[in-house]
Amino acid sequence: MQILILYYSKGGNTKKLAEEIAKGVSSTGAEAVLRATEDVSKDDFRNSKGIIAGSPVYFGVMAAQLKKVFDDFVSLRREMENKVGAAFATGNHHTGGKETTILSILQCMMIYGMIIVGDPMDASGHYGVACCKEPDETAIQDGFKLGKRVADLCAKL
Repeated sequence: MQILILYYSKGGNTKKLAEEIAKGVSSTGAEAVLRATEDVSKDDFRNSKGIIAGSPVYFGVMAAQLKKVFDDFVSLRREMENKVGAAFATGNHHTGGKETTILSILQCMMIYGMIIVGDPMDASGHYGVACCKEPDETAIQDGFKLGKRVADLCAKL
């Protein structure tokens, strides 16, 4: 079973969080496919039981590079229906729009017909994983837990 961890990262912090999420996916025995926006393919979407997408905060929403993937792959909507979707974000300020960025990603996933999940209750129990600047120990642990949760749910479905 394959889970796609899709991200855009300009400064490297979002990539670091994506790597921690991938470790959580892998801990279940699922295959974590880590892809930057410029490297992702339609087959990565098709072959994945779930997608965990992340972005830095850009004016309170996802980066244009991630949005472009959702726009370009819109023909896959029916194929993505009932797959699991989750999101994560990084930002430079503690009140800088990380939750609204996560929600902008989740909106795209809902339009794709995906089953949306947040992070587990033993993490924050909210919309998804987020951190300010480089992931700290809490974000690393929560990212791992999010990856594990998505993989576990995909296995159940």
